[in-house]
Amino acid sequence: QVQFAESGGGTVQSGGSLKLSCTAPISHFENHDVNWYRQYPGQKHQQVARITGGGEFLVRLDSVKGRFTGYRDNYRQTAYLQMNDLRPEDTAKYYCFPVGVVARWGRGTQVTVSP
Repeated sequence: QVQFAESGGGTVQSGGSLKLSCTAPISHFENHDVNWYRQYPGQKHQQVARITGGGEFLVRLDSVKGRFTGYRDNYRQTAYLQMNDLRPEDTAKYYCFPVGVVARWGRGTQVTVSP
Protein backbone atom coordinates (compact mmCIF):
# COMPACT_ATOMS: atom_id res chain seq x y z
CA GLN A 1 0.00 0.00 0.00
CA VAL A 2 2.21 2.81 1.32
CA GLN A 3 5.81 2.35 2.38
CA PHE A 4 8.44 4.69 3.73
CA ALA A 5 12.10 4.52 2.80
CA GLU A 6 14.70 4.82 5.55
CA SER A 7 18.38 5.21 4.75
CA GLY A 8 21.64 6.49 6.16
CA GLY A 9 22.48 3.73 8.60
CA GLY A 10 25.87 2.15 8.91
CA THR A 11 28.62 1.17 11.30
CA VAL A 12 30.48 3.74 13.38
CA GLN A 13 32.69 3.79 16.43
CA SER A 14 31.43 4.96 19.78
CA GLY A 15 31.18 8.74 19.77
CA GLY A 16 30.59 8.95 16.04
CA SER A 17 27.66 10.41 14.15
CA LEU A 18 25.15 9.35 11.54
CA LYS A 19 22.31 11.11 9.74
CA LEU A 20 19.26 9.06 8.87
CA SER A 21 16.79 9.99 6.14
CA CYS A 22 13.15 9.07 5.76
CA THR A 23 11.31 9.65 2.52
CA ALA A 24 7.52 9.44 2.76
CA PRO A 25 5.68 9.54 -0.58
CA ILE A 26 2.36 10.74 0.78
CA SER A 27 0.10 13.64 -0.03
CA HIS A 28 0.37 16.72 2.18
CA PHE A 29 3.55 15.49 3.80
CA GLU A 30 3.97 18.85 5.51
CA ASN A 31 0.80 18.26 7.55
CA HIS A 32 2.10 15.07 9.17
CA ASP A 33 4.31 14.72 12.19
CA VAL A 34 6.94 12.03 11.65
CA ASN A 35 7.87 9.58 14.39
CA TRP A 36 11.22 7.84 14.57
CA TYR A 37 11.42 4.39 16.17
CA ARG A 38 14.13 1.88 16.80
CA GLN A 39 13.93 -1.85 17.28
CA TYR A 40 16.29 -4.24 19.00
CA PRO A 41 16.22 -7.83 17.73
CA GLY A 42 13.18 -9.68 18.99
CA GLN A 43 11.64 -6.61 20.64
CA LYS A 44 8.91 -4.11 19.89
CA HIS A 45 9.48 -0.84 18.10
CA GLN A 46 10.45 1.86 20.60
CA GLN A 47 9.70 5.49 19.86
CA VAL A 48 12.78 7.68 19.78
CA ALA A 49 11.52 11.09 18.73
CA ARG A 50 8.95 13.03 16.78
CA ILE A 51 9.40 15.78 14.22
CA THR A 52 6.31 17.94 13.85
CA GLY A 53 5.03 19.20 10.54
CA GLY A 54 6.57 22.56 11.38
CA GLY A 55 9.97 21.04 12.14
CA GLU A 56 9.93 20.94 15.94
CA PHE A 57 11.96 18.08 17.34
CA LEU A 58 10.45 16.28 20.34
CA VAL A 59 12.51 13.72 22.24
CA ARG A 60 10.62 10.63 23.41
CA LEU A 61 13.54 8.63 24.76
CA ASP A 62 15.58 10.05 27.62
CA SER A 63 18.72 8.19 26.64
CA VAL A 64 19.03 10.14 23.38
CA LYS A 65 18.31 13.57 24.81
CA GLY A 66 21.04 16.02 23.93
CA ARG A 67 22.56 13.64 21.39
CA PHE A 68 19.88 13.32 18.70
CA THR A 69 18.10 16.05 16.80
CA GLY A 70 16.01 16.24 13.68
CA TYR A 71 14.68 18.38 10.89
CA ARG A 72 12.71 18.00 7.68
CA ASP A 73 12.56 19.13 4.08
CA ASN A 74 8.92 19.23 3.09
CA TYR A 75 9.69 19.93 -0.55
CA ARG A 76 11.64 16.67 -0.75
CA GLN A 77 9.12 14.91 1.54
CA THR A 78 11.99 13.82 3.73
CA ALA A 79 12.58 13.81 7.48
CA TYR A 80 16.04 13.53 9.01
CA LEU A 81 17.40 12.20 12.27
CA GLN A 82 20.84 13.51 13.18
CA MET A 83 22.50 11.19 15.69
CA ASN A 84 25.62 12.39 17.50
CA ASP A 85 27.79 10.88 20.22
CA LEU A 86 26.53 7.44 19.37
CA ARG A 87 26.81 4.65 21.91
CA PRO A 88 26.76 0.87 21.54
CA GLU A 89 23.27 0.80 23.05
CA ASP A 90 22.05 2.82 20.07
CA THR A 91 22.65 -0.22 17.89
CA ALA A 92 19.27 -1.07 16.39
CA LYS A 93 17.22 -0.92 13.26
CA TYR A 94 15.64 2.51 12.85
CA TYR A 95 12.25 3.23 11.28
CA CYS A 96 10.13 6.25 10.49
CA PHE A 97 6.35 6.48 10.43
CA PRO A 98 4.27 9.58 9.69
CA VAL A 99 1.38 10.17 12.07
CA GLY A 100 -2.13 9.58 10.75
CA VAL A 101 -1.11 7.34 7.88
CA VAL A 102 -2.37 3.81 7.31
CA ALA A 103 0.69 1.89 6.22
CA ARG A 104 3.09 -0.89 7.06
CA TRP A 105 6.54 -0.54 8.50
CA GLY A 106 9.28 0.18 6.02
CA ARG A 107 12.44 -1.88 5.78
CA GLY A 108 14.25 0.29 8.30
CA THR A 109 17.94 1.14 8.32
CA GLN A 110 20.49 -0.60 10.51
CA VAL A 111 22.70 1.40 12.86
CA THR A 112 25.62 -0.37 14.47
CA VAL A 113 27.90 1.32 16.99
CA SER A 114 31.09 -0.45 17.98
CA PRO A 115 32.65 0.09 21.42
